[in-house]
Amino acid sequence: MRRPLNSLIQSSAYAFYKVLTTHCHALKLGTLADVYTANKILNAYTRCKELHIARKLFDEIPHRDTVSWNTMIAGFVNCGNLETACKILKNMRRCGFDFDGYSLGSLLKGVASAYRLEVGQQLHSMVIKMGYEENVYAGSALLDMYAKCEKVEDAYTVFKYLPEPNSVSWNALIAGFSKVGDRSTAFWLLHCMEKEGVRAEDGTFAPLLTLLDDIESYKLTIQIHGKIVKHGLAFDNTVCNAMITAYSECGSIRDARKVFDGAVGMRDLVTWNSMLAAYLVHEEEELGFQLFLDMQRLGFEPDIYTYTSILSACFEKAHKSHGQSLHAVVIKRGLEYLVPISNALIAMYLKSNNTSMGEALKLFESMELKDRVSWNSILTGFSQIGLNEDALKLFGQMRSLMVEIDHYAFSAVLRSCADLATLQLGRQVHVLAIKSGSETNDFVASALIFLYSKCGIIEDARKSFEETPNDSSIAWNSLIFGYAQNGQGSIALDLFFLMRDRKVRLDHITFVAVLTACSHIGLVEEGLNFLKSMESDYGIPPRMEHYACAVDLLGRARRLGEARTLIESMPFKPDAMVWKTLLGACRVCGDIELATQVASHLLELEPEEHCTYVLLSHLYGHLRRWDEKANLTRLMRERGVKKVPGWSWIEIKNQVHAFNAEDQSHPLSKEIYQMLGELMEEITWLDTDTGLDALISDFDEPCESRDAKLLSAGNF
Repeated sequence: MRRPLNSLIQSSAYAFYKVLTTHCHALKLGTLADVYTANKILNAYTRCKELHIARKLFDEIPHRDTVSWNTMIAGFVNCGNLETACKILKNMRRCGFDFDGYSLGSLLKGVASAYRLEVGQQLHSMVIKMGYEENVYAGSALLDMYAKCEKVEDAYTVFKYLPEPNSVSWNALIAGFSKVGDRSTAFWLLHCMEKEGVRAEDGTFAPLLTLLDDIESYKLTIQIHGKIVKHGLAFDNTVCNAMITAYSECGSIRDARKVFDGAVGMRDLVTWNSMLAAYLVHEEEELGFQLFLDMQRLGFEPDIYTYTSILSACFEKAHKSHGQSLHAVVIKRGLEYLVPISNALIAMYLKSNNTSMGEALKLFESMELKDRVSWNSILTGFSQIGLNEDALKLFGQMRSLMVEIDHYAFSAVLRSCADLATLQLGRQVHVLAIKSGSETNDFVASALIFLYSKCGIIEDARKSFEETPNDSSIAWNSLIFGYAQNGQGSIALDLFFLMRDRKVRLDHITFVAVLTACSHIGLVEEGLNFLKSMESDYGIPPRMEHYACAVDLLGRARRLGEARTLIESMPFKPDAMVWKTLLGACRVCGDIELATQVASHLLELEPEEHCTYVLLSHLYGHLRRWDEKANLTRLMRERGVKKVPGWSWIEIKNQVHAFNAEDQSHPLSKEIYQMLGELMEEITWLDTDTGLDALISDFDEPCESRDAKLLSAGNF
């Protein structure tokens, strides 16, 4: 059974009380002069993490030995204080004590935890110099250090020099290769370990299970599960938790739940969090909410990971009320000051709907401490809901406050530059990304491709693509979209086939891009074949956005009946995006009857969305059905729906100037309207017979005559 937090605190307090009592007895009896007794008390203090008392006792021990020094080194290492541990090691040598395998092993453990490879390499030279390379404790610690620092080849070299590797050595090596994602070597090592007769443990299987993260690994996961049961580790917490995650990643939420249910009486907080994460990955939010309640009913107090996970389930509009309730719970429990939870709340408000930006900003501004995630969340929020000028201002603020700019920030601000078509500013951000070494990151490369594609410079988009490793679908998808939107659908499809041939992992976004390309170049049958073959050939079930693309494909081909039939055959209820796509097609084709039916669906789904009213109003106007247009305008007024004005913008000297109809907010609006007035007068003059005749007569003159007039006027 789980021990509650209070129980752990009490047991720690009791352990400390027990050490103090023992220390007092030793002082009273005068046995501290015995180094064995002193070392036992010293070790107990370090285990209680009372290092200041341990240090004082250490200084008072009259006859220290190597164990005394090693105890202090291990104590500081276990508390994460590597610098002090290194100083103690130097003092140990200065006081005439030689290092042993335990001294170096403890210090190497600290190096591994801190990922200080350069310090570890120095210690390696000392291990060799002192002849401890074959010492199992020092050798295993050295191996673990290289493995955790992702230098697996060096770890394997150390491993080969160990005379009799134990399970700790094997586990460290397997964990190292698992960490760098080398599945084949990790499982080969498991085979070798079993062949050598070394018993596999929880530390053997847990790292291997992290490598089983796709549908293709499901059978292998079952085999590993069998080995775990065979070794009697089925109820081990670490293995259990890893099994839940592995089955979830392999697509089997059912097997994940079976493992969870089988762990009754053995579950810890990580077990509950693993199952919660599994439900949320599989979009089983309701089951996730129920699990969240069950864990508390059974006495498990949620931690930061629990709250951040469950808040991520509240992104959908349907669960917004749950999110607000959770926010209240967070405040009630005094957790709102924790940065990860505040960040999760900001993300929840940003993703639930566009109108919650205000709540997200309030949270952001109320945070005393902000990390990169906090800044990036707001920046991404501005970018995603179209507040691109605010995104650019925030990016400037981040730079002035010396907030570290990472690939997420670059990606968001480049998207805003693309939406505003501010090519020059986008290029300057591109230079900053190059300086920081972020330009080859998949997300940054994708944003650069999007920027240059949106600005019509597809050649630069291709250059950005070529400079990335090209091993993930992110950059590929962006380039396929880029070519499709620039009218080069054939090249976009060629890229898809090249992507498939190179075995780059396809995802649902890839098929959105492919269907968009087919739509833009009129490949109706090919597009429909892609939609049909997604699940059967590629294992990717069509989503709402794929059906919307297919409706657009049929709509552009004026095959509205087939588009309607496709919507009716969808395996789920069509959302507003699908109906809007069909309504747009009805407008192009002038099918007022179907448009009216579609509009009724949309007005039921989104009665306050202005786009439906505007599209239908334009269609009525186009067909000169003025009564229906007037009725629709009246309905908008009654429901309080207002048309969101369109914006125009222009970039001058790296500054974006935005305008909407009859806008008076620009500081130079008086001069702008004066110039517009002059232009209108000139257009009116040109539109009259006199102005037009004068212009034509000018161009009827011989070239020499016109040139003479221009020269005499001093224009050249």
